[in-house]
Amino acid sequence: MSNYASGDVPEADIDNKVSSLLEAQSSDSTQASMMAEAVLQVDENDGVVGPISKADSHYKSGSLHRAFSVLLFNREGKLLLQQRAHDKITFPSVWANSCCSHPLASAEEMEENNALGVKVAAIRKLDQELGISPDSIDINNFHFITKMRYSARMNADWIEREIDHILMIQANVELDPNPNEVSAVKWVNAEELDAMLVDEDSADVIAPWFRCIAARLMNEDWWNAIGDKAACEALQDGLIHDMGDVTHMLPNAEGADLLTSINEVKPFIEQRIVESLTASRHERLAAAMMHLILGGGKRMRATLPWLVARAVGDTHSGLLDIGAAIETIHNFTLVHDDIMDDDEIRRGRNAVHIEYDMPTAINAGDAMLAIAFERLVMSANIELHDIPSLVNRIAWMVRRVSEGQQLDIEFETRERVTEDEYIEMIEGKTAVMFQICAELGARVAGADDEVIECLAEWGRSVGLCFQLMDDLIDVLSDSATLGKPTGSDVAQGKQTLMVIHALSQPDSETKSRLLSVLGKCEDATESMVQDGIAALDELGSIAYARERANEYHQHAHACLDRLPDGPAMLALRELTDLQLKRLS
Repeated sequence: MSNYASGDVPEADIDNKVSSLLEAQSSDSTQASMMAEAVLQVDENDGVVGPISKADSHYKSGSLHRAFSVLLFNREGKLLLQQRAHDKITFPSVWANSCCSHPLASAEEMEENNALGVKVAAIRKLDQELGISPDSIDINNFHFITKMRYSARMNADWIEREIDHILMIQANVELDPNPNEVSAVKWVNAEELDAMLVDEDSADVIAPWFRCIAARLMNEDWWNAIGDKAACEALQDGLIHDMGDVTHMLPNAEGADLLTSINEVKPFIEQRIVESLTASRHERLAAAMMHLILGGGKRMRATLPWLVARAVGDTHSGLLDIGAAIETIHNFTLVHDDIMDDDEIRRGRNAVHIEYDMPTAINAGDAMLAIAFERLVMSANIELHDIPSLVNRIAWMVRRVSEGQQLDIEFETRERVTEDEYIEMIEGKTAVMFQICAELGARVAGADDEVIECLAEWGRSVGLCFQLMDDLIDVLSDSATLGKPTGSDVAQGKQTLMVIHALSQPDSETKSRLLSVLGKCEDATESMVQDGIAALDELGSIAYARERANEYHQHAHACLDRLPDGPAMLALRELTDLQLKRLS
């Protein structure tokens, strides 16, 4: 009988916050201690990045790491399933494949030749979880079939993000399940497994990774290959199947907050951007293109296609390519905006034309636009028939941004601008990018036309609210928060909604105070600007802009109300509210 000892295993330090959470959530000291095991953090292609604790790799946004799933068949051709123990920290009580765990950061379990490392790890865990003696398993009888990449969130704290190596083996074994790991076991044939997959009324929940294997990969050929070495070898495809986010496969799953959701995919999008922009044969051009990217940024636009797709349909890596393309375009517009607005600082660092020179900045922006479309059309993760429509919609977005910018330029020399003209301008400069990010996320996810239109409308409303709040922040935040003088838009004479509203009011002493500072630029002292802001407030213009921003905020929520609720909707709701919370 096995003593269930996992032996000496490599461990990694756990972040203090995660340690505190484990102490608060887990009453099982054995399960908590195993969260210190050093698993293998990997990149999207399963290249090892380095060791990371099991706890940190599963906490909040998590880290992509290597895993394995064993499909163990008996001599009758039945597949062993296990129900995970009720005290497991992640995904307790769900039904899964025979054994699923992680190779650890040891030379033996990192061996990649013939998938030897994951096979060694599988033998260790079959013993530790199911009491299967290593002597009864011949490592040469394992067949490595394929890999899959997926993510599945259990709740706000814990997530699976794995490249899962799938192993098949047929063996006669004696089971002695470890109650700390396994609550129950059963053997099923193909028909019985199919029945489990479609039984929506069953109280037995199937682990999302196993549902991916069983429903998306494991076809009749897999069952027919049991016990046939040549047939198993024929199943090997050398692929990493992209399953995307499959949280929706888990009943009653809980969503994560916006920041956690963004951080799940932000590194992969940034990696794509860096790969594209640094591929230039000219170092100075590459450095100029990378300048703003290295300045950081929230990457809301970049991650939005993924966040939307996750809420309404299927996700895959092509959404990250779309996000990288749009983020590159966004940064291209910032490079050129800084030139046109004569702004010297962006994201706390010199603007590109200041750090380098004007011609280089213009050239860098032009190249970034071309590279964005190159990233899109060269993506191996987007269906070829989808490329023309994606290019068309993003090109339309770029045109609308340019039209909005042109209106903004023309407004500088006009005494009066109407509210409708202003909305048209910010719709082009700001809102249309949110609109297209949301629209394409829904479209690529396979949503129907009504849902796509609804989310495009949501994105437009979020973008309009964003810009109105941006204008309000300029006059209501302090200089330290802004990174520039408070009320700089007033000093520059920007035709914001507040100014347009104020100028439409009857002539008065208050209006004259505003006019005395509006557009005075460097001649406007701090006290003059503050008096101009006070005049905007007294004329009701600040309150009016707040009211309009709130209208777009409410309309954005109304759009989401028309869609089915789900765990991924939490991030979209928070993004909608974030715009108003920027000034609270």
